[in-house]
Amino acid sequence: MIYNAKIPVQSQETRPTFENITPQVREIVEKSGIKNGTVLVYSPHTTCSVQIQEYSDGQTYYGVELIMQDLVNALAKIIPTCQNEGQYLHPCFEHIDQAAKLRGEKPHWSLNTDAHLRSVIMGRSVTIPIIDGEIQLGEFGMIWFGDWDQVRARMRTAIVQVQGE
Repeated sequence: MIYNAKIPVQSQETRPTFENITPQVREIVEKSGIKNGTVLVYSPHTTCSVQIQEYSDGQTYYGVELIMQDLVNALAKIIPTCQNEGQYLHPCFEHIDQAAKLRGEKPHWSLNTDAHLRSVIMGRSVTIPIIDGEIQLGEFGMIWFGDWDQVRARMRTAIVQVQGE
């Protein structure tokens, strides 16, 4: 049997956004009725990722879990946040021009190369076993949806697919 669902996630502007979607995934698994199988949590967005991590029992002033802020800080050392055009090869003028013509995008919205690269490194999905109706995250594991794009706020979607019996 296969059961599909979606989880909406609102991202923020000016910083990466992380949302703990574990409660929603647990609810979807329960609704599916599947007792043994797997759950796939996937981001269709090329600047977003899904990862399993614990919580920190503490947050930044912006409400970001400390462990997730540590991740942002570590990745920024190898993939600096895009500050201006020309910092990275992407986006080129043609890309910005097409984005404006086809989708009405503002030029600065294309200055998100760092978000694309970070999502590739972090991965856009996780697959978790389901045993006796419970997702197997370990003692501290949580499912985090991360939007690395800092140029604008957007409504994002996590796709959840439960498979099994």
